[in-house]
Amino acid sequence: MTSNAPKKAHSLSDLGALKIALQKAAREEAERVARQREEEARLRRERNLFSLSVGPVQALPDARRARTAPRPPEPEPLQRQRDEQAALRETISDEFNVDSLLETDDTLSYRRMEIGLDVVRKLRRGGWTIQAQLDLHGLRRDEARDQLAEFLRDATQHGLRCVRVVHGKGHGSPGREPVLKTKMRSWLVQKQEVLAFVQARPAEGGSGALVVLLRAPA
Repeated sequence: MTSNAPKKAHSLSDLGALKIALQKAAREEAERVARQREEEARLRRERNLFSLSVGPVQALPDARRARTAPRPPEPEPLQRQRDEQAALRETISDEFNVDSLLETDDTLSYRRMEIGLDVVRKLRRGGWTIQAQLDLHGLRRDEARDQLAEFLRDATQHGLRCVRVVHGKGHGSPGREPVLKTKMRSWLVQKQEVLAFVQARPAEGGSGALVVLLRAPA
């Protein structure tokens, strides 16, 4: 008769090994699940870190266009304007003696050496159309000088050839002396853009105005 003891012992041994294997597998699964939960918790903490730091946030609306800062205002060229005014004052002197340059007639006309007498006659007869006028009535000497220089510069830049400058007859000046009338001829002679000038005809201002011929633009 064959004994069953070894076979039973072998079966118990197998069951024990299986139990150990199952327990090991269960521990490994529990450890895996624990590690997974710990990783998920870590990821949640990282995702919430920004919100926890700065508080609630709100998404900006999508305007589908670029947003740029407003353009700053253009700087005002104050220094350049001051420099130009200083240059205008320096180009006209009140001490210039013009008497020797004026023709000795009643109108005290003027022409540069390269300008013929026929040009002066034509200017006196109104041969050129007056294209612009500057009225200096009521201005003080310094104001009138600066405005004259600026007026002549602008007229030349725009290609004007004939202009009229109204200086008045001096009836409202202290002592009724025509201060601007006297200075005007001296100022005009000093400007390189002035080729000639004559006293205006009676209908154009007479002794209270001058008609000025300007150099043609280069």
